[in-house]
Amino acid sequence: MEIKNIFNNIPQTISEDVFENLLESKTVRIERIISNGQSSAAGFWYDQNENEWVVVLKGKAKILFKKENREVILETGNYINIPSHEKHRVEWTDPNEITIWLAIFY
Repeated sequence: MEIKNIFNNIPQTISEDVFENLLESKTVRIERIISNGQSSAAGFWYDQNENEWVVVLKGKAKILFKKENREVILETGNYINIPSHEKHRVEWTDPNEITIWLAIFY
């Protein structure tokens, strides 16, 4: 059993989001996401088969939900549960600070 740290191995320069599976089973997937000024591509909406619980461990981000045209700003420590097939997109991540997300898909 190896101890790891969620804040280790953070790239200093990020040209696109970095996705890293930390754990995966038949019913759950835990993913670390690293962003620095990235957003979803124009016109792209996530429409996932799984529920997603996501927390911002460091930094800031803005998520747009299509159904209600509602923006949610997440800062360090904020989390949200996104039901499956709730169309959403990342509108913005802080360009001045690395944003580290932890997403749990279930």
